[in-house]
Amino acid sequence: MEPPGYSSSGMDFKQIWGTFRRKPSAMLGLAILLSVVFIAIFAPWVAPYNPDDSVDVKFEDLLAPPDGEHLLGRDDVGKDVLSQLIYGARISLLVGFVTSFMSMFIGTVVGLVAGYYGGRVDNLLMRIVDFLLVIPSLPLMLVIISVWGRGLDKTILIIALLYWTYMARLVRSQVLSIKERQFILRARAIGASPLRIIARHIFPQVLPLIIAQAVLDISTSILAESSLSFLGLGDPTLVSWGMMLNFAFERAISRMAWWFLLPPGIAIVLVSLSLVLIGTALEEIVNPRLKTHHLFDPRNMVALLTGVGKTKVEERTE
Repeated sequence: MEPPGYSSSGMDFKQIWGTFRRKPSAMLGLAILLSVVFIAIFAPWVAPYNPDDSVDVKFEDLLAPPDGEHLLGRDDVGKDVLSQLIYGARISLLVGFVTSFMSMFIGTVVGLVAGYYGGRVDNLLMRIVDFLLVIPSLPLMLVIISVWGRGLDKTILIIALLYWTYMARLVRSQVLSIKERQFILRARAIGASPLRIIARHIFPQVLPLIIAQAVLDISTSILAESSLSFLGLGDPTLVSWGMMLNFAFERAISRMAWWFLLPPGIAIVLVSLSLVLIGTALEEIVNPRLKTHHLFDPRNMVALLTGVGKTKVEERTE
């Protein structure tokens, strides 16, 4: 069974988009993400103030609550929180998209090579993947940044080098199945080189799943950068949502300044939720096994947990 828009030569983006836009949750996630991206791109025109500009403040302006001029109040140095939130979207989205692209590239290459060639090559690459998977990512990132130093470029590189493993395993599992199909065997029979088979025949087949997983990886990367910044290992010269949370926890909790603490947290949750909705919808479209599995129906899951209708569910799976 082939997914919508999925053929031996690749995928039909028009048909996939037609299926995607009929999913309300997916369109909601896309609307949220595009809104945040638009605000981030046009931050100098959308934000009421520039966070980098110096301000003259009085004591009562420090952690001042929201008012008509500052809709989300001020931070501990008297700067506008809303402006920092808007400019912070630039750094958080930059880290998310760039890191996701880098991890997608590394994971795709490793998965294609390991799945197609198999044997010792597959064993070597998968042992590297297994080694990285068993090591907790956050503690390892903390150690590397503590030794290497802080910086946006270093944060992006470290996250990318540690978050490509799931993509590699996903691509490899698909390649192991695809390389046994008839059109791949025919390509080998007529003398096509391995590079041509991978590039022209196998890669278009796995591209839909790669894109779906890459969208989910953006959310993971944003959360990883926010975690590092929250722990004080981000770039202190740049405004990001994680850095805002770091400053808020250090300086605003004692004053109960919720207007400084909640906005960046809500922004991270909204963007992560939008990416999960988009990625999940894409994965359902390009991977029909998710929809045909008996546990895809919530009613069947409840029946299995409660024992009601268990016989019917078991009969359906036989």
